[in-house]
Amino acid sequence: MKNIFKTGLVGLVFALVNCQSVNYNKMFYHDVKPEMVSDKFSFTEGPSSDKEGNVYFTDQPNDKIYYWDWKTNTIIEFLSKSGRANGTHFDKDGNLITCSDDQGEIWKISKDKKVKVLLKGFEGKRLNGPNDVWNDSFGGMYFTDPLYQRDYWVNFKQEIPHKSLYYRNKEGEIIKLETFTQPNGIVGSEKFKKLYVSDIDAGKTYVYDILGEGKLSEKKLFCEMGSDGMTLDKHGNLYLTGKGVTVFNREGKKIYQIPIPEDWTSNVTFGGKNNEVLFITASKSVYTLPTRVRGTR
Repeated sequence: MKNIFKTGLVGLVFALVNCQSVNYNKMFYHDVKPEMVSDKFSFTEGPSSDKEGNVYFTDQPNDKIYYWDWKTNTIIEFLSKSGRANGTHFDKDGNLITCSDDQGEIWKISKDKKVKVLLKGFEGKRLNGPNDVWNDSFGGMYFTDPLYQRDYWVNFKQEIPHKSLYYRNKEGEIIKLETFTQPNGIVGSEKFKKLYVSDIDAGKTYVYDILGEGKLSEKKLFCEMGSDGMTLDKHGNLYLTGKGVTVFNREGKKIYQIPIPEDWTSNVTFGGKNNEVLFITASKSVYTLPTRVRGTR
């Protein structure tokens, strides 16, 4: 009886592993590794893809924004003064929204490089330092405001004692939604009506149901891992960063790990012609990884 049970258990485990392998093969090429595109930066962050598939990202210590041109596989400087931009995301009109934490601001940058400061604070107080942002179809944005005090901040004095998630609607009204230990990476999906927020110092990532314009359900624990940045694919798998890129399925179970040969992997997004190339920012470098799956817009 024990032998039959053991044989059945082994068979079940093998079937599960084999099934997972099939899923991996549908998502990733087994013989394709991340390829470094450039390592000329100080610290890369905040990648986001435009409608053509080019990926914009920041080199925060050097106060610059670059983009990866997927057609030529080259890196091109876009803006030399970005307010020390960190996380970025394109809005529905094609403007690049940046968490420019030099003065605790969020900027809107048009393709012709015209800059508009969208917000400077909350209830008359300077934000700690906006970190990451996700724009919704209503014309609003969710953003995280942790506190990572920078060497380049001049005469900084913390005015907001909490570290929180906020929503700014298209009219410019801002509401505080939730306070965390240290909120960081954020991404959402109109398709799945989900918003994911990482509490990086707590080592957790949470998920909300998006119920309407700036309206969220109660948060639920998604997984026991914090993340600097994150992205979603079209199947709802969530990609978290830190030590390489870790992929979780919609149920919050780890299904894949992408090693990156850097001390820290800060962020990730999908780009390229068909939105199926992972673009990875990691310390002083940026990498690309072709996949079999597309990102969600």
